[in-house]
Amino acid sequence: MNDDLNLTGQNLGTIRIGKKIIVLQNTASTNDVAAAYADNPENDGLVVFAEQQTAGRGRRGNRWFSQPGQSILCSVLVHRRSVSSEMLTIACAVAVTKAIGPIAGVWPMIKWPNDILLAGKKVAGILVELVSASDRVVIGIGINCHQNQSGFPPELHNKATSIDIVAGRFCDRPAIARRMLIELDHWLDAAEKSPHEVIENWKSSDILFGKRIELVCNSKIYKGTCIGIDPDEGIFIRLDSGKAEVFNAKQSTINIITNTHIN
Repeated sequence: MNDDLNLTGQNLGTIRIGKKIIVLQNTASTNDVAAAYADNPENDGLVVFAEQQTAGRGRRGNRWFSQPGQSILCSVLVHRRSVSSEMLTIACAVAVTKAIGPIAGVWPMIKWPNDILLAGKKVAGILVELVSASDRVVIGIGINCHQNQSGFPPELHNKATSIDIVAGRFCDRPAIARRMLIELDHWLDAAEKSPHEVIENWKSSDILFGKRIELVCNSKIYKGTCIGIDPDEGIFIRLDSGKAEVFNAKQSTINIITNTHIN
């Protein structure tokens, strides 16, 4: 199987995403490379792939662990227009689940705001970053494909997984990458034109609704049940005290206490 991520020159049939593609063997951060092209409006939809990142980053400054040829590591440069960063994150999460699901054979779930889970463990992450003070944003996406469990750092053994682990076979990494760009093309357009469609599809893969969770916000710990999520306002929790509160994604981290839904 050809596992090369070089998708340049392929006709993806997309309107916006992937018309221009850069493929690097090694870089510090694909987000930084994509951001360097932001000044030219003709680069809207540019995609940067890398076989390895040495300084990949995730939400809240976390490091994105990667080894050569094991992941899909990419960044997409887009003009944000009237769409919030939070809505872009949700649209990308929907796109990634739809790219992974058919090949993994297990449908991924979304853990608000930007984690994609397979079999309860993180398989992909999304990071949306504003480029300077412009209306350009860079969307970083990392998907674990070929890692085995021993290939993760010890602190991630119980938290991370790959498509190969869950599917029980060597996945078609280029096929996932192609499908991801096609899905991104659709769902980023829908985020602007049909946000209700995005939210409804996101809800169908939401792992938090109805679950008891523990949330940390501004160094304080809160426990309760997720009763809803709004792309702009944040996550709504009915606390154990009975009070309902909303928490912002940028200030919060979440752990699921139990996988049992609470009605």
